[in-house]
Amino acid sequence: MTSPDQRFFASCGKGLEYLLADELQALGCARATAAVAGANAEGSLLDAQRAVLWSRLASRVLWPLAAFDCPDQDALYAGAAAIDWPAHLDAGTTIAVDAHVSGSAVTHARYAAQRVKDAVVDVMRERTGARPDVDVDAPGLRLNLVLRKGRAIVSVDLGGGPLHRRGWRIAQGEAPLKETVAAAVLLRGRWPEAYREGGALLDPMCGSGTLLVEGALMAADVAPGLLRHGDAPPTRWTGFDADGWRALVAEARGREAAGRAALRAAFSGRDLDPHAIAAARRNAERAGVAGSIDLQVADVGALEPQQAGRGVVVCNPPYDVRLAADPALYRALGDALRRATPGWRASLLCGDAELARATGLRANKRYQVFNGAIECTLLVADPVAPPQRERTVAPVLSEGATMVANRLRRNLRTLKAWREREGVTCFRAYDADIPEYAAAIDVYAEADDPASTWLHVQEYAAPADIPADVARRRLNELLAAAREVFGLPRERIALKTRAIGKGGSKYATGFERRGETIVVREGDARLRVNLFDYLDTGLFLDHRPLRLRIADEARDTRFLNLFGYTGAASVHAALGGARTTTTVDLSGTYLQWCADNLRENGLGGRAHRLVQADALQWLEADTGQYDLVFCDPPTFSNSKRAGDFDVQAAHVGLLRAAVARLAPGGVLYFSNNFRRFRLDEAAVAGFARCEDIGPETIPPDFARNPRIHRAWRLTAL
Repeated sequence: MTSPDQRFFASCGKGLEYLLADELQALGCARATAAVAGANAEGSLLDAQRAVLWSRLASRVLWPLAAFDCPDQDALYAGAAAIDWPAHLDAGTTIAVDAHVSGSAVTHARYAAQRVKDAVVDVMRERTGARPDVDVDAPGLRLNLVLRKGRAIVSVDLGGGPLHRRGWRIAQGEAPLKETVAAAVLLRGRWPEAYREGGALLDPMCGSGTLLVEGALMAADVAPGLLRHGDAPPTRWTGFDADGWRALVAEARGREAAGRAALRAAFSGRDLDPHAIAAARRNAERAGVAGSIDLQVADVGALEPQQAGRGVVVCNPPYDVRLAADPALYRALGDALRRATPGWRASLLCGDAELARATGLRANKRYQVFNGAIECTLLVADPVAPPQRERTVAPVLSEGATMVANRLRRNLRTLKAWREREGVTCFRAYDADIPEYAAAIDVYAEADDPASTWLHVQEYAAPADIPADVARRRLNELLAAAREVFGLPRERIALKTRAIGKGGSKYATGFERRGETIVVREGDARLRVNLFDYLDTGLFLDHRPLRLRIADEARDTRFLNLFGYTGAASVHAALGGARTTTTVDLSGTYLQWCADNLRENGLGGRAHRLVQADALQWLEADTGQYDLVFCDPPTFSNSKRAGDFDVQAAHVGLLRAAVARLAPGGVLYFSNNFRRFRLDEAAVAGFARCEDIGPETIPPDFARNPRIHRAWRLTAL
């Protein structure tokens, strides 16, 4: 019987998340969304086992057994001990526990793993009279603990260990390339597509042959887990579907036989080191693909022109400090490829952006990828040598534009670690940091191709004493700097000029009315934004922490979103496990946008209600109860249906009506962007406890503008 779908996690190296999410869906998972260093997937146990066998990108596949609140070490032990361990392992099964912890609840991973192990042993001894032994190298059951933000998840590692170990590597060089990263290099170079079209694969610095062997096994349709696991289940977890695994393996064996029989001799490897070539031959023989790979000792400078036709060049040139990364070597590589493979596609894993630039190849895409702990730049050039007419000479930046470009680069460096740690792909990169260049620059990366970025530039109207020609020149310099730093054409930059109208309302000029939307990713949510048609894009980036907090607190709640705008908070609440969501907004356009956002995430039906109404009038008439409420009203608005609204004048009545709808123990989050707003604390104290949480809801990309919004947490008296 097929198990019901549930959520599980597949981990991967940083930079591979979006590829992994796509792969999991292609392998049959109902949904998969990129997360930090992995992907959240929804599917059956058989889907997860298929990922263990077939995923080329996942490091581990983790099937959750229990999740529980974990404020301290005692709660960790109690939560682990509450699991029915005799239902998951036999008394003679050896165990090991891997732990990953963050936050203040428990700070030491090894100690956390020890507490979970203690709980397993104590429960098994008490219930069965036998104590399972620990085997950290080859346990029968490998468990995984993730402890984050005071919540613990205990999972079974379905693969029993790292999935990048395919089972064919018997020799390696000084700085081996992980097989999962090699697969990403091949996929970004669209190698499977090139092979189907008759193309060849070349690695001019092949080392021990990882890219070539992975490419050959990929072309031969060999499941990565076959050599690693074979017919035997990879874990002795009693919940493992052994019959399902055997069926998966039998299917994979059939595909392997057909693929190997049809495999072409389409692979070439060169390396200056004869020991590396010898290692590559041994690895290729172990993988059963030696007959399809031509390996020769040769210097990259002597690379011969390849036969006519399209192919893919892949390479992992030296970049580790032990191997003395040399820009001259990268220049030699670029020169050789332009001469030998001008019409091919290249996918090169370089040590960093400077070394990638040293190749002299014009990149269509650049990706940040980690090979273990080493951060690399994956450069994709298609073709290697564009026709001469396509090359353009980059304009020289003016002094002012150079100043803006330098500030942008500094901001990007400052935010880099935070963005990678939190998985942030849409953020503010510049906000009038240089007063003469008064604009905000926001970056939006597409969800399905994070390297495909857009800019949303909001120019603040220049003071009246600034001549129009000076303001125009400064704006052009700022745009030139942005295009230079981000490497984007003009059509990927949305430009608007903001100003303040009567009564404090905002308006802008410069709308292009393209009618285009792109899908971006925030946490687990996929959200539609429109960069060109409206004053705002549909996603207020400064409220990101509040939306993520709502996702964390939404489990099993009835969620209410007042002044719901495009429903981003409702999507986060729904993905966080809210039982129901109700989104209230006066605008039919915004509610349709919200419906589109819900649908984009596979959400819909009666559990997610959309209400077109004035929020205050609706609150006063509503009789429902809600456990979690988000209220983010505009500063000012006027409407023929509802009349004028001013947040300063209306907030007490609005909050009183919203608090009245809270269920016992419910929470209301209230925020607004009116810089001169003053909360009437005395009036609010009459019906609610109120905590100012504004500073902790300002994300790092808005730290230089800490008054971008104010926020409070309210509970009923």
